[in-house]
Amino acid sequence: MQDVLSQCEDKMNKSVNTLSASFQGLRTGRATAAIFDKIKVDYYGQETPLNQVASISIPEARMVVIQPWDKGLLGPIEKAIQKSELGLNPNNDGKLLRINFPPLTEDRRKDLVKSSKATAEQSRVAIRNIRRDAMEDLKKLQKSGAISEDEQKDGESRIQKLTDSFITKVNSLATDKEKEIMEI
Repeated sequence: MQDVLSQCEDKMNKSVNTLSASFQGLRTGRATAAIFDKIKVDYYGQETPLNQVASISIPEARMVVIQPWDKGLLGPIEKAIQKSELGLNPNNDGKLLRINFPPLTEDRRKDLVKSSKATAEQSRVAIRNIRRDAMEDLKKLQKSGAISEDEQKDGESRIQKLTDSFITKVNSLATDKEKEIMEI
């Protein structure tokens, strides 16, 4: 039974971590290096993550500076950023790229809030599915005689408490992200 509980907790942790990572990649009005994590650059025929071929710094709240370690990568990095769905246009000065983050419009903020709420709901559904699978595993253990009915009920209540705590974490992350998006 302890294996079922620990597997359940691990899976729920992974679900919350995935949500947190996807929220980091969600563009707000503030500059962050995390939004470039998914961008890959053609580096001598290999698709390489941007943070492995350049340094990314944030000198101001609404500006990112990308300095490639190989000057020949300025063009490919610029193209990769323009092709991404971030809607950013880098300024190339021959040595580095400067990217200014324009302030978000009210409509864009509302769209981002909707998107973050949908992502949070997907995470909640994933956590509930993990709960359901763990409950089924406990029922199988009880039917096979490995655990008693009382142990099954105790396990189910512990899984429900775990689920509630992880749903609370998801709600907290979603609320924080919504506040960050709506902040001007």
